Amino acid sequence: MPKVTGLGHVGLYVKDVPKMVEFYSGFLGMEVTDRADDDRIVFLSARPQEEHHELALARSAELKTEAQQVSFTVATLHDLKGFYRQIKERGYPVDRVVNHGIAFGCYFRDPEGNRIEVYWPTGKDFPQPHGDPIDLEASDEALIGVLNNMPDKARAGAAL
Repeated sequence: MPKVTGLGHVGLYVKDVPKMVEFYSGFLGMEVTDRADDDRIVFLSARPQEEHHELALARSAELKTEAQQVSFTVATLHDLKGFYRQIKERGYPVDRVVNHGIAFGCYFRDPEGNRIEVYWPTGKDFPQPHGDPIDLEASDEALIGVLNNMPDKARAGAAL
């Protein structure tokens, strides 16, 4: 039986292509890997050496993508906290900031209202769904302490 090997890319309809390209490349740091001559579609990747594009932005005045969310990983807790600061500085609406056990995540809105998540995988194995509010302005030590005080998956699963 064949099976997929991973998620290749997500496509979003957008109204203002330059504004959205600036958000995904300038703010999130993705690389523009290709584009149509008239910018009707622009392709971006966080890992262009591995994946030509992970995101396609397609211009449409009529269509709007109603994605539940688009999530992006970051390498470190420091990076997540840096994004959180910049999200607040730029005034992007923050929906929630949570500890999933397996990840710390910040959910917010891009310039056209799409729900975006930036998250740091913690390396902890914890049953899902799970989402306790956290304060990304707390010290790294305090946040790691939250993780260390969570039960392991076997004990947590028995408690559920």
